[in-house]
Amino acid sequence: MTLEIITSDAIAARHGFFTRKGGISSGIFAGLNCGPGSSDQDEVVQLNRHLVAESLGVADKNLLTVHQVHSAEVITVASPFSADHPKPKGDALVTSQKGLALGILTADCAPILFEDSKAGVIGAAHAGWQGALGGVIATVITAMEALGADRQSIHASIGPCISQKAYEVGQEFLEEFIALDMQFTSFFAQGEGDRYQFDLPRFCLHKLRQEQIGQANWTSHCTYSEENRFYSYRRTTHRGEPDYGRQISAIVLD
Repeated sequence: MTLEIITSDAIAARHGFFTRKGGISSGIFAGLNCGPGSSDQDEVVQLNRHLVAESLGVADKNLLTVHQVHSAEVITVASPFSADHPKPKGDALVTSQKGLALGILTADCAPILFEDSKAGVIGAAHAGWQGALGGVIATVITAMEALGADRQSIHASIGPCISQKAYEVGQEFLEEFIALDMQFTSFFAQGEGDRYQFDLPRFCLHKLRQEQIGQANWTSHCTYSEENRFYSYRRTTHRGEPDYGRQISAIVLD
């Protein structure tokens, strides 16, 4: 079966923002559900992840993901994780080890792939609003520098995530941002009544550019509005569905 893989001109390494198309999951998970945290069948999720690893040209054990917890924690990896231990908790990975695929699972949050092709260092981050506000982007870049990257040579691409028009939030959400910086109001638009609309991809782009990296972009795909291509936590919540799939984004150091 054919997988749909979105790529970015900013990233030279093998990579992909995978959609839900392809895969063998069924029902509410129909397609390429790669989330072991979902209630989908474990063996089905593993087969979906095998298809992703195969398409990236790596062994299944070399497709690495972490136990994501909406933090700014970055895991530096040099070898596959042990199958005998739980996955480390965190929301980003970096490596300078060839042949490893760093993967991030999302269903509205922003997946961000990083590369310094000159230094041979890559990274991948899960940036929901908590991680983005909490500094996950800056910590990835710092961790890449520790492996020899030069921030001015780092390129980053934000993959499919929820767009501003679909991301309605309340007053308390807004206040968390402006408590840190009043200028963050520019990432909010007035919604219906007392609601606001938050621009997650533009906020992530702002954070990337603050770090003065070489290049940053967004693929401009909305997970909420493109149901046939993407899983969406918020869409599932609005419909009262019991669970949702997770798409994967990954990058490989050649």
